[in-house]
Amino acid sequence: MTTDLAAVERALRAAAPYALLDAVRTTLTARYPVRDVELLMADYSLTVLQQVTDLPHTAEPVPAHSSPAGRAFGAQRPYLQKADGADADILHLPVSVRGDRLGVLSLTLTGPGLADGTSEELAEIAEMLGHQIVVAERDTDLYLQARRKDRLTLAAEMQWQLLPARACAREEYAIGAQLEPAYAIHGDNFDWSATGDRLTLTITNGMGEGIDASLLTNLAINALRNARRAGVDIADQAALADQAVWAQYQGAAHVSVLLLEFHLDTGLVEIVDAGSPQLVRLRSGSVERIPFEAQLPLGLADDTPYAAQQIRVVPGDRLIFVSDGVHAVASAGGEAYGEKALARAILATRMLPAAEVPRAILTELARHRRDMPDDDALIVCLDWYGRHPAPADARPA
Repeated sequence: MTTDLAAVERALRAAAPYALLDAVRTTLTARYPVRDVELLMADYSLTVLQQVTDLPHTAEPVPAHSSPAGRAFGAQRPYLQKADGADADILHLPVSVRGDRLGVLSLTLTGPGLADGTSEELAEIAEMLGHQIVVAERDTDLYLQARRKDRLTLAAEMQWQLLPARACAREEYAIGAQLEPAYAIHGDNFDWSATGDRLTLTITNGMGEGIDASLLTNLAINALRNARRAGVDIADQAALADQAVWAQYQGAAHVSVLLLEFHLDTGLVEIVDAGSPQLVRLRSGSVERIPFEAQLPLGLADDTPYAAQQIRVVPGDRLIFVSDGVHAVASAGGEAYGEKALARAILATRMLPAAEVPRAILTELARHRRDMPDDDALIVCLDWYGRHPAPADARPA
């Protein structure tokens, strides 16, 4: 690590949670050919990037997918915006944490170019900043406020606080997810957790609307987490969460769940299908829905037994998980979105990375229903790469 890079790292570690941008700005302008530093955060709908300024207000947002900063955000690569006339070059750097795209760090440069290795150092600093923002969000609302172009409903606030992230990436897989309407979601949710050999993924849809749906989903998600952290298998996770929901609502409310556990070394997937979320697979250019034996939603009946089914994924598979707000949504004329329309959208987005796919499909869905949602819509995309065997010289003798 260079002296300058180490100085930025020390400044970030020493900064107050709300002062990370000030720390980066001060050290970058002092040690690098940079004269100005701005941080833009992606909003909840992933449509705009909002500059972190004097909150709760922010500067005018810029498009997240059709602006110079948006090019860095979408591609997850540095993008150099060349000077026009008297303006200076601006280097836009993605701010991400393990595949979760938080925003963009925009640096106005003092000269026409950067020395060898400087761009890579600045990109590493943007990554450092992302990790510090995730930690800082435990102690300040600054960065969460900067993500809002509109006010969240209380139900949406509760749902977003439940989420692990909107994307993540590892050697074996990449995940992207999105909820709509982003600022008024109430019942749909997703969750994931990984260990060295397992990935557990949960897609949930709580019945009802508003706060009632959000409270119900909160109970189900936390019951599933509690059971997962107790180390039981996914069938027992579903059974324990079912008991928790039944105990609270006595059958008056239920939660639809699709619960999956991926074995990272083999591609084996154990699945409990307890409700309306569906799985669609893109394999070798062909799209098909993967049906499972339907079991009762959580909380619908007392002491429901659950059993896991199995499938296997292979490298190159893309799995799309959708709530009923996607596969059952109707247009203004009453036409269901349907499997064919969903398949077309999946094929049309096959070249996009997993983190970009949910937003793109939901944009197509919005055209179908003409922006008149009467239900939540949730899409999770998982690209499966599989685990590569260790090189022969790295294996134990």
